[in-house]
Amino acid sequence: MSKLPLKHDPYNLIITGVGGQGNVLASRMVGDMLSLQGLEVTIGETFGASQRGGSVMSHLRASNGESQSPQIPKGRAHMVISLEPIEAVRVLREYGNPDVKVIANMRPVHPIGVICGNQTYPDRDRIAQWLDDLSQDVWLMNTTQEAARLGNPIYSNVIMVGALSATNELPITAAAFETVIRQRMPEDKVGLNLEAFEIGRRMIA
Repeated sequence: MSKLPLKHDPYNLIITGVGGQGNVLASRMVGDMLSLQGLEVTIGETFGASQRGGSVMSHLRASNGESQSPQIPKGRAHMVISLEPIEAVRVLREYGNPDVKVIANMRPVHPIGVICGNQTYPDRDRIAQWLDDLSQDVWLMNTTQEAARLGNPIYSNVIMVGALSATNELPITAAAFETVIRQRMPEDKVGLNLEAFEIGRRMIA
């Protein structure tokens, strides 16, 4: 199989969020799509103190060559996809660089300290400014709202994968997504997942 053009080889993608948002599944879907294209894909994950509500980060590395270490080196991310806005800031401070790109869902998930009144969550404008300062290109979206219109906020992760596809940063297509989703989901879930993917593409285009 001929080599596919990658903007960077390896291409370093981080998908982050909090437990329960489905970012691990999103990383698996992206990895499956890239593997279909003949790329070598390595995925590694880190979990916060709580599986539901704690920070979750997936490192995905795609290459035309040999498999890579599952851990992306500090300061070497090429794209960050975040299902929760402040998690994007956390990742960028450690793995960002002047050329990194970001797709961020701007619907916050407040940690227990904020809910209890012991901490303050930054407002949207401040987070947006931080993301703009820390990245070359940033797309700010409310994928949670769009997913809720489909009947379940969990579809936010698929919308983000669709948005990634539309940036043309990686060789992932609607056809590849349909192949993967049919392998991973029961037939009655396929249609909504395909719709979510297309919503994400339109939010970037």
